[in-house]
Amino acid sequence: MPLTIRGAQVAYGDRIIFQNANFEIRDREKIAVVGRNGCGKTTLLKLLAGEIDFVPNGEPKDSFFSVTNEPVIGYLRQAAFSDDSLTMEQELRKELAGMEARKKELAELSAALQTTHTEEAVLAYTEKEEAFKALGGYYYEKEFDTLIRKFGFSDDDRKKPLSDFSGGQRTKIAFIRLLLKKPDILLLDEPTNHLDADTIEWLEKTLQNYEKAIVLVSHDRMFLDRVVSVVYEISNEKLKRYPGNYTAFVRQKKELYEHQKKEYLAQQKEIKRLTELVERFKAKPTKAAMARSKLKAIEHMDLVEPPDPYDEESFHSSFQPETATGNDVLSVQDLVIGYDRSHPLQKINLELKRGERIGIIGENGIGKSTFLKTLVSELPALGGDFHYGVHVRLGYFDQQLAQISTLNTVLQEFWDTYPDLTETEARTALGAFLFKGEDVYKEVEMLSGGEKVRLSLCKILKAKPNVLLLDEPTNHMDIQGKETLEHMLSDYEGTLVFVSHDRYFVKKLATRILLFEKGGVSVFPFGYEEYEEKRQAAALAAEANGSFDGSDRNASAKAAEKDFSAPAKNKDRIYGKERSRLEKKLKKAEEALADAEKEADELKSRLADPAIQTDYEALGALQEEIDAADEKVLACMETWDELTQALAALNEGEQG
Repeated sequence: MPLTIRGAQVAYGDRIIFQNANFEIRDREKIAVVGRNGCGKTTLLKLLAGEIDFVPNGEPKDSFFSVTNEPVIGYLRQAAFSDDSLTMEQELRKELAGMEARKKELAELSAALQTTHTEEAVLAYTEKEEAFKALGGYYYEKEFDTLIRKFGFSDDDRKKPLSDFSGGQRTKIAFIRLLLKKPDILLLDEPTNHLDADTIEWLEKTLQNYEKAIVLVSHDRMFLDRVVSVVYEISNEKLKRYPGNYTAFVRQKKELYEHQKKEYLAQQKEIKRLTELVERFKAKPTKAAMARSKLKAIEHMDLVEPPDPYDEESFHSSFQPETATGNDVLSVQDLVIGYDRSHPLQKINLELKRGERIGIIGENGIGKSTFLKTLVSELPALGGDFHYGVHVRLGYFDQQLAQISTLNTVLQEFWDTYPDLTETEARTALGAFLFKGEDVYKEVEMLSGGEKVRLSLCKILKAKPNVLLLDEPTNHMDIQGKETLEHMLSDYEGTLVFVSHDRYFVKKLATRILLFEKGGVSVFPFGYEEYEEKRQAAALAAEANGSFDGSDRNASAKAAEKDFSAPAKNKDRIYGKERSRLEKKLKKAEEALADAEKEADELKSRLADPAIQTDYEALGALQEEIDAADEKVLACMETWDELTQALAALNEGEQG
């Protein structure tokens, strides 16, 4: 294993972050580090990266930081570049300098072979060429272009200086640089921040296939489920390792807690019974021996430790609407939204019924938040109309307004909204959102992002609205907070419209999907899981027909909606048809790969011909043919791999 920590201790001042911590990274493991906000997740990454000194928590043999083979460690942090005047391409090509130097050296050796007819020269070229190929020398330019495109940058962006990019874009550039570097241990802190859904899905596959170790911190539970194979939890100043993805971790943690709790309580019950027997009979001569034996039984017990507190504490509120709406909650007809009539963002049509939960998804900057602001009259409509039904009582959460900064205390800020409440009533409401005891006297500007979100939600939900409009409510929340909000909103009997980039959150709540794209807004009459399933199936169908390039998966979902909403018999027919097409293409790809490998092997066998070995001009020409054949093999392997994955995904979608 490349890295092992035993008995580590990390503290800030008097506060222990974790102590006697054990952690290890085995070859190619994909590891998640989870825990509550402030528990030390980022601190652990900094320890692994060498930014925090290792502090032993005992004897050297029991407390150490061991690294084998000097692995290269890459850490994704907030992007800080040494020279902001460089263009994005110039900055990124720094990571390709070694590969480009190898390519130049290889070209020089090849040219030298035309005049230097020695066995040593041939051997030197062959060794260098094999190393170049093993490092991906024949496709690193393609990988470079793919990374830039997948992170949403255009050809024009390549020529812009780094100073022209936003903070989120700079983080993306730093991420590309890190992936080009291909470190032995990749450390990622919230890698999905600033990424849209399609880029996250591409990143999931990239990290799944990453051939070295990864340690990541993320609040994106779907991302964790799809990428990681090991989870470390930081809780109660300890680290504990769980095999499997995030869902497996949650299940195991609960099972272990319940098992240990059951054993602990059973043992405590037995100790109590034996102690009572000893107390009752120790003074009686005829029973003294029996009492002593029971006392020894207690002393020789292997005591079961009580389980660590199961950290379920989060905000809670069993709120429900004070009044019910009519069945027709909202009608949106040709509503044009935006900030400029000459450049509108979207036109929307929507009918919202009581009890529905609509999840709004799509990339940034195309009108999702603007739509909600228009519905609450913070922005004027540019055209069309919308109107609410009877008895609608709105509650609106604005992700930006939630990050308020004021010298008010938490209690004062809440009282400003509800001045008629007694202090006991106000503190009871705030306590449900974890503002307890002296916490209500904290100044709002000193609260964390997650605490400000809780305060904002507390103010909104106290009014008991029957229609909730929520704009990215899970931003700044840890996983525990997200899960709590999911439970609250699942039990909510009102109507819900929410914007979120958290796919797991959307999957748990949405009964319908409203998709915002550059080409318009689409309504899907089902939840996120079915939306994603249909989108993937449609993409596979288009791919099988040779008409899909991966650029518009959402459009594929729309095209497939009619077919896949048909009865199960029709669905089976469609799946069978697409499977047949994919299997035929896969068979052709296997044949093409076999032919390409055969051709490459035949060319390489000619290297052993003595006549070729002494004819350096012929040798150079042969090597060029071999290089071209190897590239053809790689291309065939990529095609075969893509089709294999497509067929597996189709089978999985059918079973689901």
